[in-house]
Amino acid sequence: MYFDIADPSFSVQSELVRQARERDWYAETSYGIAVLRYEETRELLRHPKLRQGSVRWPAHHGITSGPFADWWSNWVLNKEGQDHHRLRRLLNPAFSRRLVDGLVPRFQALAAELVDGFAEPDRCEFVSEFASPYAARVIAIMLGLPEEEWPVIARDSGTIGLAMNVTIRDDLPAIEAALDRLYGYVDEAVAKRRHDPHDDFVTALLRARDDEDRLTETELRDSLVLLIFGGYDTTRNQLGLAMQTFMDHPAQWRLLAERPELGGAAVEEVMRVNPTTTWVTREALEDFTFQGLDIAAGTTLHLFTESSGTDPRAVPDGDRFDITAERPPHFGFGGGIHYCLGHLVARCDMSQALPLLARRMRDPRPGDGARWMPRSGNTGPIELPVTFTPAP
Repeated sequence: MYFDIADPSFSVQSELVRQARERDWYAETSYGIAVLRYEETRELLRHPKLRQGSVRWPAHHGITSGPFADWWSNWVLNKEGQDHHRLRRLLNPAFSRRLVDGLVPRFQALAAELVDGFAEPDRCEFVSEFASPYAARVIAIMLGLPEEEWPVIARDSGTIGLAMNVTIRDDLPAIEAALDRLYGYVDEAVAKRRHDPHDDFVTALLRARDDEDRLTETELRDSLVLLIFGGYDTTRNQLGLAMQTFMDHPAQWRLLAERPELGGAAVEEVMRVNPTTTWVTREALEDFTFQGLDIAAGTTLHLFTESSGTDPRAVPDGDRFDITAERPPHFGFGGGIHYCLGHLVARCDMSQALPLLARRMRDPRPGDGARWMPRSGNTGPIELPVTFTPAP
């Protein structure tokens, strides 16, 4: 079977993909091979003859030079071998559980403040009134930036997020302008922490620069911009997708309100059935054969995260949404040596937000006028009107 995944109308959650998954573990696509089943995805994420595949995403669209192409190629995610190990070793301390757990009270207070601030007591536009300010202000808290400047962080991060969509070429001028503005925010945060160190993310990275094997100035700036973009874009989109999923499963929403300790499990289950990162990419370093398929060097493999997460071979009731069920690990944060550096932050901030929302927004229902990004690349709602019964 063949998928034209460059078509904005293509959906990774379509019946076409379900049918293809039943026929075979892979399908041909306009960008390479789509991997559809759980076990094959798990194996290929760690396969020694594959490298991270997203490095070629701009080139797929004819973007091979310029500020955006340079920044993209410098991501730790897009490095291999010793370059990758070195960057990951230097960046890891800034994502420690101790630092992340210390932010829990701030995340809880922020979520409550945003719900209290809804323009109407029984309805909201969920993206602009909660998901977007929550994600942007979490980033501001982590970087020590003024929280009231969250609209600028949100605007520019959201614009860079267009790079994950199949319309990247058309959006490139706006993406590069937003990238330049975020570099300005990064430089401000770094200058502040050089003169006034704190027990926070930026200071941890600055201390990493002071070690014998240190981050270069370019690596520091590029990594911080990646944090702003990645942290904002993923959290905003995933919160919107979580609200959509729970509105389709109201009994699970009520359960989450009653048992807030299930917040972490709720994040995992949402990311299994409705992930914002709809595929994880790998690229063949050399010719090899996998389960009877000859894969040529340079071939890109798109490992479909929702298709693998709901694969009945690994999860017999995979289409059932249940925040109390035991599930095999999903691949929404990737896998292998390129597992997402910021996964603790994303898991923590969303696991605090969702139970509070469930307690405060009873019986949420979709309103009119929802708008969505394409259901491929990185996806999520652009606008998501929600009506609900306020908690007394």
